[in-house]
Amino acid sequence: MKHIVIIGNGISGVTAARHIRKLSDHKITIISGETDYFFSRTALMYVYMGHMKFEHTQPYENWFWEKNNINLKQGFVKTVDTNSKTLHFNDGDTLNYDSLIIATGSKPNKFGWPGQDLKGVMGMYHKQDLENLELHAPNNKVCKHAVIVGGGLIGIELAEMLNSRNIPVTFLVREPSFWDGVLPDGESNMINRHIKNHHIDLRLSTNLKEIISDEHGRVKSVIIEETGEEIACDVVGLTAGVAPNIDFLKGSPIELGRGVKVNRLLETNIEDVYAIGDCAEQHEAIGQRRPIEAVWYTGRMMGETVAQTICGNKTPYKPGHWFNSAKFLDIEYQTYGWVFSTQNKPDYEQHFHWKHDDDTKCITVAFNKDTNVFLGINTFGIRMRHEHFDKWLTENRDVDYVMKHLAEANFDPEFYKRYEEDILATYTNQLKLA
Repeated sequence: MKHIVIIGNGISGVTAARHIRKLSDHKITIISGETDYFFSRTALMYVYMGHMKFEHTQPYENWFWEKNNINLKQGFVKTVDTNSKTLHFNDGDTLNYDSLIIATGSKPNKFGWPGQDLKGVMGMYHKQDLENLELHAPNNKVCKHAVIVGGGLIGIELAEMLNSRNIPVTFLVREPSFWDGVLPDGESNMINRHIKNHHIDLRLSTNLKEIISDEHGRVKSVIIEETGEEIACDVVGLTAGVAPNIDFLKGSPIELGRGVKVNRLLETNIEDVYAIGDCAEQHEAIGQRRPIEAVWYTGRMMGETVAQTICGNKTPYKPGHWFNSAKFLDIEYQTYGWVFSTQNKPDYEQHFHWKHDDDTKCITVAFNKDTNVFLGINTFGIRMRHEHFDKWLTENRDVDYVMKHLAEANFDPEFYKRYEEDILATYTNQLKLA
């Protein structure tokens, strides 16, 4: 019986295991050093905020794994010997495989800041980070002030978590506007205002210099690079992006870049070794996607894809049109297709932007100014249906068609009708001015 070993029990690894089991009777072992069972990483924030218990983040009952003959092993892999097909663990244990799937996900970036390993300094990615935050910031008496470093999606989630317990937050963002490398200026500026409206001390164009320790090795304060200002705090959240979690593979013959290098079949340069999810790096990016995609749904798709290949049906990874969703405090965000930031958009890309007077709802539609072809849409505070945009992108619809049919894509047509007339009037006026 062929033994498939999967390192990592996140969405990618678990999806691969489930689909291999559907397709075969291979022996399957999932290895994790983080938790006994798979959990939804994106739900960690809601545990801290009191919306659910940790066990509610587990999509499968604990009996699911034994019933489906999927073995679970706790431990950290220290090295991989691809010649003998053996994994060596930190505790001295070993495990042999026939096929290996590397699905080890990401780890928070650290940039060598003095004090970055003090007690009270943490990311917000692993279950252990949640436990650490609960220990150091259970309330605003134990944690009188927190500083978050890095203005991405994990940073805004951590700010919302701390805000839910009335813990004052200073948010250090090195860019001149929040997430302005991704969002067009109108959206980025709206989110700046929204963060400040939640009484979060947002510091733009601001970098961390160092983290200061008290006499017990705990966080006492941070120093700002630009001004030398010292900000007293009890917790520092490091949320300046993530990087593939692949240190244990350094020194192995498996080809590495920033991540584990893979082809379209998610194969590495070593036979019978595959990589999926956040830790995988495509040799050549797919379309305008990045070579590494730390996104939940692409991890799931890679798990489904690699299962087919391992079970004899070689299947290339084809993620389709780009989409994603997130939340900026209480504003929901969705993106379909490609809407580049003001600073990064190509010359042919033109934007139509509409914002509601309440400053919590907006849409940006991107289109090719030469051909009028619809390229993508961002929505804030207005929920849209994925399948409509996926269809319009596939059909290469022009922007006029999309605008006229936008109501069809809205998740709540009655809600959208309140804004439709204003959106279409704004669109017409902007075209006249262009």
